Amino acid sequence: MGAISGKQGGTGMIQLRWLALSAALVGFDQWTKQLVERGLQMYEARYVLPVFNIVRAHNRGAAFSMFDQASGWQRWAFSVLAAVVSAALVVWLARLERRANLMAAALALILAGAIGNVIDRLRLGYVIDFLQVHWQEHYFPAFNVADSAITVGAGLLLLDALLASRRSAGR
Repeated sequence: MGAISGKQGGTGMIQLRWLALSAALVGFDQWTKQLVERGLQMYEARYVLPVFNIVRAHNRGAAFSMFDQASGWQRWAFSVLAAVVSAALVVWLARLERRANLMAAALALILAGAIGNVIDRLRLGYVIDFLQVHWQEHYFPAFNVADSAITVGAGLLLLDALLASRRSAGR
């Protein structure tokens, strides 16, 4: 309860400083996608490591290209969903107490990822993915910096919940 209450530890408005992290990550995400757009043709891959390539791919759907072949509704549905989630994340961030830094970092990362991908959806109609991990002939779906921010943010949310439950159990 203390992580979302503005009463313990001072006003939560201080947590809005984490928006600078979100802005920096959105900028980095968009910059890397522009590099890929300029430097690679569609599906062209550049070898980096035995388990990692840079490849240009377009995703009109959700995670792992789910709904990629849908009729076009997904562009607007996912854009509206990302806008609503982003607004909720900013409100949640503003309400966090001062000491809830792990939660704030998690929310800032998820916010950055949502915004980074929605910019692509609105600007292009698809998300540019380019990071490709594989083992031999087994390929993980391509992803991008925004997807990575969302994944790390979700992991930090889980870690925060685990640490909070341990603190509660120790009382």
